[in-house]
Amino acid sequence: MDILFLCVVLFLFLLAIFDLSVGVSNDAVNFLNSAIGAKAASFKRILIIASVGVFLGAAMSNGMMDIARHGIFRPEHFSFYDLICIFMAVMVTDIILLDIFNSLGMPTSTTVSMVFELLGATFVVALIKMAGGLDMGFNDLLNTEKALSVIMGIFLSVAIAFFFGTVVQMISRLVFSFNYKANLKWKIGIFGGICSTAIIYFLLIKGTKDLAFMTPDVKGWIAANTGWIICGCLVFFTVLMQLLHMLRVNVLKVVVLMGTFSLAMAFAGNDLVNFIGVPLSGLSSYQDYAANGAGDPYGFMMDSLNGKSDTPVWFLIGAGVIMVVSLATSSKARNVSKTTIGLSSRSDGDEMFGSSRIARRLVRWSLWLIERIRDITPVRVRNWFNSRFNVDETIMDQGAAFDLIRGSVNLVLAGVLIAIGTSLKLPLSTTFVTFMVAMGTSLADRAWGRESAVFRITGVISVIGGWFLTAGVSFIGAGIIVALMHFGGIWAMIALAAVTVVLIIRSNRRYRKQKREENGDTLFQTILATTDRKEVWPMLMLYLQENQMSFLAMAEESYRNITDGFARDNDGLLRKTNKVLLMQKDIQKNIRRKETLCLRNAEPRTAMQKSTWFHLSNNCCMGILYNLRRMNEVCREHVDNNFTPLPKAQVEDLEILRTKVTVVFNDTLAMMAGGDEDTVNIIRRHCDEIKDSLSDIIHGMHDQLREGDQANMSVVFVYLNLLQETQEMVSTLRKYLRAYAKLRDSNYRSRPRLPKAD
Repeated sequence: MDILFLCVVLFLFLLAIFDLSVGVSNDAVNFLNSAIGAKAASFKRILIIASVGVFLGAAMSNGMMDIARHGIFRPEHFSFYDLICIFMAVMVTDIILLDIFNSLGMPTSTTVSMVFELLGATFVVALIKMAGGLDMGFNDLLNTEKALSVIMGIFLSVAIAFFFGTVVQMISRLVFSFNYKANLKWKIGIFGGICSTAIIYFLLIKGTKDLAFMTPDVKGWIAANTGWIICGCLVFFTVLMQLLHMLRVNVLKVVVLMGTFSLAMAFAGNDLVNFIGVPLSGLSSYQDYAANGAGDPYGFMMDSLNGKSDTPVWFLIGAGVIMVVSLATSSKARNVSKTTIGLSSRSDGDEMFGSSRIARRLVRWSLWLIERIRDITPVRVRNWFNSRFNVDETIMDQGAAFDLIRGSVNLVLAGVLIAIGTSLKLPLSTTFVTFMVAMGTSLADRAWGRESAVFRITGVISVIGGWFLTAGVSFIGAGIIVALMHFGGIWAMIALAAVTVVLIIRSNRRYRKQKREENGDTLFQTILATTDRKEVWPMLMLYLQENQMSFLAMAEESYRNITDGFARDNDGLLRKTNKVLLMQKDIQKNIRRKETLCLRNAEPRTAMQKSTWFHLSNNCCMGILYNLRRMNEVCREHVDNNFTPLPKAQVEDLEILRTKVTVVFNDTLAMMAGGDEDTVNIIRRHCDEIKDSLSDIIHGMHDQLREGDQANMSVVFVYLNLLQETQEMVSTLRKYLRAYAKLRDSNYRSRPRLPKAD
C-alpha cells in the first residue's frame, strides 16, 4: 500500500510539470501583452527579460506554499488518506477542467481553479467524516476564515484592478496627454523614478523575506531601513531616468521592459503555488506518514502540515527552469493572448465577442451619464480635458495596439497589485489583475469608441463570467472526484489517473489542430494590417472566394447527405448533417463579420461600388444554409419517428434530382476555382432547367393530392417540402452566381432567361 501512495505522489508531480508548462503557455503570456502591444522591443528581447523575471520570481514563492498546506483545511483533523484523496482530486480536476474549458473555448484561471478545487474536495471529505460520526463541524475541519479571505482577495482583485487601472491611467494621460513626447522634459524622470521605485520595493523588499538564502540579520536590516531604501531608490532612479532621457534613451521603453520583468517575477511568485503547491504538500504528507504513520493511512493525522512550508530551493529552481523553457519554446506563448490585446486596442480589428443585451444597456446608460456630466462641466474645463485626451495626437510605433504610456501603467500597476497580494499570502489571480488593469486603462484612454464599446463590454463580461463558472465547476468537480476516490479506493485513483493522461494527450492534439486552423486565416490578418487601401480589394476577393467555395462545398455535401438519409431512412446521417448545419451558422456569421471589417479597410470608392454585391453574395449563402436546415429538419423528424419511408419510384426520381443539383454545385466550384466567369450564364441556365423540372414535379404532386390519393400522406408532404426547398435553394444559387460575377467584374451582364418550351 505504501508503494501505491508513493506512486500517487509521483503522479502528482508529473501532473504538476504538465500544469507548469500549460500554465506558462496560457497564463504567463499575460505579462507579455503590454510590451508586445506597445512594441517596446523585439519579441525575442521581451521573452528573454520575462524569462529572467520568471526564474527569479520562482525563488521567492516559498511562503505561498502555505495556502496548499493549511490555507483551506485544518490538517490536524484529516488523515493521510483523506489528504491524498484531496490532493489527487485537485490535480485531476484541474486537468479535466482545463481540457473542458479549452474544448469550449472559454477563459479560465489557474488560481481560481486551485482554490475552489481545494475548497470543494475538502468540503466533501468533511461531509463524509461528519456523516461517519465525527463530532466536529465545518469550522473545525475547514479554515473558513482564511478560505474566505483568499476567495474575497481573488474576486475583489477584479474591481480593485479595474478601478486603479482607470484612475492611474487617467492621471497619467492628464500629465502626458497622447502627444507624450511634447511633455517629457522634466516629467519623465519623475514618472520613471516612481515606476522603478515601486518595482524595487514590492518585488525585492517584499520578496526577500521568503528567500531561502536570506539571513535573519539581512532581513532585519531591510525591515529597519525600508523608508531610507525607498527614498534612496526614488532619488536614484529619478536622476537616472532623467539622465537617460537627456542621452536620448526612450525611458518609457525602459519602464515597460522593467515592468515586464516585474510582472513576470510577480507571476512566478504568485502562481507557482497553483502548480507545485499541492504536489509538494502531498510529498510532505507522505514523508511524515512514512516516518511516523506505522502503516495506518486512515488513522494517521497530518498535524505536520500546520508547520511553515520549507520548500527545498532545488524544487523552486527546477520549477523555474520548467517555466522558462515552456515560455521560450511553447507555440502558445508566441501566439500572445489575443483577448486582452484585442479588447484594449484602439482599432476595431477582429472583435472576438458579439453583442449582448447587458452590454448595450451599459453603453446607453454610460452615454446618458456622459451627456449629463458634459452639461454641468464648465466649457474651459471641458476643453482642457479634451485637449489632454485628443486621440488624433496619439504617438505609436507601426503595428502597436496602444502607446508606451499605457503599456507602462499596465505593467507596473499589475505587478504592484500582484506583489501586494503575494506579500499578504493571498493568491490573487494574475489573469484577473492583468486583464482588468488593461481594461481599466483602455477605458480611461477612450479606446472603447461607440463602434466597439458594446463588443468590448461583452468580451469583459464573457471573460469574468468564465472565471465565475471556473469557480463553480472546480468546486463541484473536485467534490465529485474526491468522493469517487474516497469510496473507490486506490483503484478509483488509478482509473482517474488513466483518464487524466488520456485527456492530456487529447488536449495537446486539439491544440495542434486549432493552431493549424488559426494559421489558415492569415489572409484576414494580412488584409487588416495592409496600409495601402488599393491592395485590399484583390486580397479581399481572394478571401471571399476561399470562404464561399468552402461553404458551397459544404452545401453540396449536406444536400447529398439529406437526400440520401431521407431516401434510405438513415436517421444517423440526418442527425450528423444537422450538427454540421448548426455549426455552419456560427461559422458563416463569424466569416461575414470578418469580411465586413476587411471591406471597411478597402478603398472607399471600390467599397461603395462592390458593397451591394458583397452583401448579396453573403445573403445568398445564408439563404442556401436556411434551405438546407429546413429540409433536413423535416426529413429528420419523419425518419426519427419511423414513419413510412419514401416509395421506391420516388427514391429513383430523388436520385436523379440530386445528381442534377450536385452537378450545378460542382460546376459552380469549378468555375470559381478556374476563374472562368464566362460560364456563369451557362450554369444559371442549368439552374433554370432544374427549377422548371421541379415545378413540373410539384404540380404533378398537387394533382395527385387533389385526386384524393391518401396513401402515405406524411411521406408525400415531406417529399413535397424537400422539392420546394430544393427549388428555392437552386434559385438562390442562381442569384449568388450573378452577385459573384458582379463582384469579379462590375460590367457583367446576365442574359435574360429563355422562355420555357411548351
